[in-house]
Amino acid sequence: MTAPATRRIELTLHKPWFALYWGVKPTLVVDGRGQPSQWGVGTWQVRADERAVIGAYLFNRVWRFGAAEFALAPGHPAALVYRAPALPFLRGRIRPAEEDPGVGSPT
Repeated sequence: MTAPATRRIELTLHKPWFALYWGVKPTLVVDGRGQPSQWGVGTWQVRADERAVIGAYLFNRVWRFGAAEFALAPGHPAALVYRAPALPFLRGRIRPAEEDPGVGSPT
């Protein structure tokens, strides 16, 4: 039996320069499996021939916030950007890197 075809995706996790929370790290969810992660650029492996649901959220030991999801189809580009909210009760955003206005700007 052969292994399913896979591809690597790149996800950039951005924390706002001014946030009303500290010490919070993001959690990435790939097809329902949560994985603790770090701020910055990381790569993850997903199936190449199926849709993958990519999600991210923040947890501050009291509540979960900043949740966002993106359904990554096989034809989508392999680079995504997650932008965390500045306030701990707002939602985050995940979008393809070419649609994100902050990509390419100094941080």
